[in-house]
Amino acid sequence: MGKTFLLEIGLEEMPAHVVSSASLQLKQRVSDYLTAQKLEFQDIQAYSTPRRLAVLVHELADQQPDENIAVKGPAKKIALDQEGHWSKAAQGFVRGQKMTTDDIYFQDVKGTEYVYVQKHIAGQSAVQVLQGLIEPIKAMTFPTRMRWNKFDFAYIRPIHWLVAMLDQQVIDLKLLNIAANNQTRGHRFLGSTITLATAQDYQKALADDYVIVDAQERKNLIRQQIAALAAKNNWQVDVDEDLLEEVNNLVEFPTAFAGKFSEKYLEMPEEVLITSMKDNQRYFYVRKKDGSLAPNFIAVRNGNQEYLENVIAGNEKVLVARLDDAAFFFAEDQKHDLNYYVKQLQHVTFHDKIGSMSEKMARTKVIADLLAQKLQLSSSDTAAVLRAAEIYKFDLVTDMVGEFAELQGVMGEKYALLMGEKPAVAQAIREHYLPNSAEGQLPQSLVGSVLAVADKLESIMSFFAVDLIPNGSNDPYGLRRQALGIIRILEQRNWQLNLHQLQNEIVAAYQKQFSTLKFDYFKHQAEVDEFLIDRIRQLFSQDQVAHDLIDTVVALPSLDPTAMQQLVQVISHHQTDPNFKGAIEALTRVLRITQKAPLTDSTDLAVDPQLFQTDSEKQLYQAVQACQADFKNSDFEQKYQALAHLEPVITEYFTVNMVMDPNQEIRNNRLHQLQQLATLIKQLGDLNQLIVK
Repeated sequence: MGKTFLLEIGLEEMPAHVVSSASLQLKQRVSDYLTAQKLEFQDIQAYSTPRRLAVLVHELADQQPDENIAVKGPAKKIALDQEGHWSKAAQGFVRGQKMTTDDIYFQDVKGTEYVYVQKHIAGQSAVQVLQGLIEPIKAMTFPTRMRWNKFDFAYIRPIHWLVAMLDQQVIDLKLLNIAANNQTRGHRFLGSTITLATAQDYQKALADDYVIVDAQERKNLIRQQIAALAAKNNWQVDVDEDLLEEVNNLVEFPTAFAGKFSEKYLEMPEEVLITSMKDNQRYFYVRKKDGSLAPNFIAVRNGNQEYLENVIAGNEKVLVARLDDAAFFFAEDQKHDLNYYVKQLQHVTFHDKIGSMSEKMARTKVIADLLAQKLQLSSSDTAAVLRAAEIYKFDLVTDMVGEFAELQGVMGEKYALLMGEKPAVAQAIREHYLPNSAEGQLPQSLVGSVLAVADKLESIMSFFAVDLIPNGSNDPYGLRRQALGIIRILEQRNWQLNLHQLQNEIVAAYQKQFSTLKFDYFKHQAEVDEFLIDRIRQLFSQDQVAHDLIDTVVALPSLDPTAMQQLVQVISHHQTDPNFKGAIEALTRVLRITQKAPLTDSTDLAVDPQLFQTDSEKQLYQAVQACQADFKNSDFEQKYQALAHLEPVITEYFTVNMVMDPNQEIRNNRLHQLQQLATLIKQLGDLNQLIVK
């Protein structure tokens, strides 16, 4: 029967957002180390609290298996001298392996014989192998690190104790001035130092001392306690999973409790109260059965039921102080009209190199106007878009958003409605921030979608124009997220826009609207295009689109994300067709020939039927003419079908004709034919990239 190994790293309280990922990382590093050392085990359990990271390894082997390995030495011609005696190289080799020349044998490797010896390596004991775990512990990575005492070593937080036990035996591990032993620590306030008799006692011993070390068990307990409070008080509680994860990593022994506040605060927008409770205090907000917000909250303490009344009173006092501030800001903000706040944006810097927030809004309005025209919005929707673009950042200078930055956009909508703006305008002010994460919610309204695209595109173009271009993992202004947002909105709305051409049209509109342009928007336009294409690639990869298909569609002549998505669907649909392979091979043959044999005497692709020498030339000519007639107005499905049906005609053409005819006039005429066809084929991307089996 195997043994149980316990490793625990005791720390000062870690940030909540680090705990879960650090726990998984430790488990993976221990697993990788044991696997690399060929020390067998059945499974590893990870444990974590704010003050500890731990693993229990079950059914660990007593030792590594013995190994017989062939060790390669010098070539035979080097190992033997001219008289057939062992050279110094051969003798040194076997001496280094603690063997003799009698153990040498030869083995052929790619036509050359080499010296080999068969070496027996006895497996190390588990105790010896586990002593090397100090290196995986030191190699842990964290988003932030700190140093303490006089040590150069940096870690997520200072290390206070180490536990390393193989059943009852303490493993000799030492990190800085801390040597591993069999003593762990219970709850900071309710517990004490715990001496473990064996590694198997770990979870129960801590539970007896007010530490639930299994994170999932702790989370389930919090969920049950919240449900019990909700049932007792006839509340509805939608448990936010991100908040639950954070709270879970703030406590070692959770006790949920309910608090209350005055109903007068419910006169404020509920988003203000929810932000105060959830984002600022880590409370779960509750609703009445009718769905309205209740003047109550649920919080979780790190401790037991003792003195819970004092804890509740303290939390209520802290929350009420925040709500008093919010109520004051809410009242003060309404003492000014909307124009007052818009004027203040002239003094708010968007970025030192780019200018004020007011200037940014002016540029965004130009883009929004252009989009409204291209997307053929109604007059009412266009008016709403332009009005929203004039004011959409105004809430940044309100007191409420100054104190609660999480409410930007949200308060913009609330205040805009209170100040008489139309609902479509107010909604767009909130939605222009969306999506606020890579996979976040998209704007739901038409006006909000247009404003969101305009705002994000303005930011990308401006930052690139002043040389603030994301590189590597460095993207301080969230331009990758904004580019993803543009692409996702276009796809959701099925808006087909050539983003390369759109940039040119935006600059032309700027030139008409403004007396001078502050930036050279064309300086990095190629980089903007590539930046957008990379985001399109990323979205396709997330959707499990094959890389060869991605390479095909991103080569479309138009930088149109929605068109690329449609083309992916069309090609994917036809990849199982029995004639797909033949059709693609015929079309890519046309592409390859036209790429390898460019025209030398003219760029005019006119074809002269009088120069045809075979019926196949005439058939291909007529087929291409028929395709060209409707190709421009066809969708991708129709284009694919039209080109796929040319496969027998193309095959016959190449069977009968030699394209590179010795007669230059005939050769150029045939190249003209193929160039015309290639122009149509390229409207399906770069089919050369497709891997056809």
